[in-house]
Amino acid sequence: MNSVWELETFYRKRDIVIIGSGFSGLWTAVSIKEKYPEKSVLIIERNTVPLGASTRNAGFACFGSLTEVIADSQKMGWEKTLELVKMRFEGLQKIRSYFKSSEIDFELDGGYEILNNDEPLQQLDVVNEKLKAITGLDKTYALNQEKLKEFGLGKSEFLVENPCEGSLHSGKLLQQLLEKCYELKVEFLFGTEVKNIDENAEEINLHLSETLSVKADKIIYCTNAFSSKFLEKEEIIPARGQIILTEPIEDLKLRGTFHYDEGFYYFRNLGNRILLGGGRNQDFKTEETTSFETTEFLQNHLEQFLKEVILPNQDVKISLRWSGIMAMGSEKSPIVKQLTNRQFCAVRLSGMGVALAPKIGEMVAGMV
Repeated sequence: MNSVWELETFYRKRDIVIIGSGFSGLWTAVSIKEKYPEKSVLIIERNTVPLGASTRNAGFACFGSLTEVIADSQKMGWEKTLELVKMRFEGLQKIRSYFKSSEIDFELDGGYEILNNDEPLQQLDVVNEKLKAITGLDKTYALNQEKLKEFGLGKSEFLVENPCEGSLHSGKLLQQLLEKCYELKVEFLFGTEVKNIDENAEEINLHLSETLSVKADKIIYCTNAFSSKFLEKEEIIPARGQIILTEPIEDLKLRGTFHYDEGFYYFRNLGNRILLGGGRNQDFKTEETTSFETTEFLQNHLEQFLKEVILPNQDVKISLRWSGIMAMGSEKSPIVKQLTNRQFCAVRLSGMGVALAPKIGEMVAGMV
């Protein structure tokens, strides 16, 4: 049994409990505390560190490549697409206004997309016109063929550059957000799993074990791909992203973040190493999972891509392999809504959580 000291402090009732300490959970906590400093906020995380997509991604500070924006506009119309691009763009600006670049290794080296046919280029002017109001630039995307040679990407045909994108260190960003939360007096229970939840007219009861529970006035699910346990009615499809990181490479010419094939492949330099991820469109069914494994098939596929597209004729060694779990749906719009009287959710960030989470936090704070 627990002592009175524990029950009256760590496990006492809170105004708001957030489940999940990734980017969404932390930004939501920050937004709520800035808006309602008097409210008590507790974040419950089942792992010892935030785990899922936030600590397992590629560290891209991006808001969408040319082909991705075109594909989204065809699928869900321009209005929704631009709304999403605007949220991501503003989310990145918010990150940069909260934290110094040196604190989160933010580098504005530009975002690039490799193309092997010129079809998307025919829509370049249309897309730039649409994005003008968001980025403030006449040309958000521009063809830059010079850099293909400069970066050693000679096997590719076209390179589209976007000067507003960059990269960051996901781990350091999470640490800075945690520090911000501590400053704002947000409390945490790490290594604690919520087994089930019941809600009555007065409050919500979050059961942590047979004998232990925490009560709350309201709860917010920020568990992204792992939400189907709680949110059975929502369309949340887990999507695993596998990643490889090379050993240091002498005279590496590549600088920036790169997308290929509507963003299904993504790579960047991490200092003088290459970080490459993606390819799940080669094996969609297997990658619809919440298991953090890597598969031989996709790891080999990524290595092949590395040798063929990024570093032709170079022998490189792989130093790390890992995977992260994103959440997708038939549309890219996130699910941010009130579920019941006392339950809310902010999930399904479609692989764009880094940029979306700061704005999603504001939306949730406005709802609760």
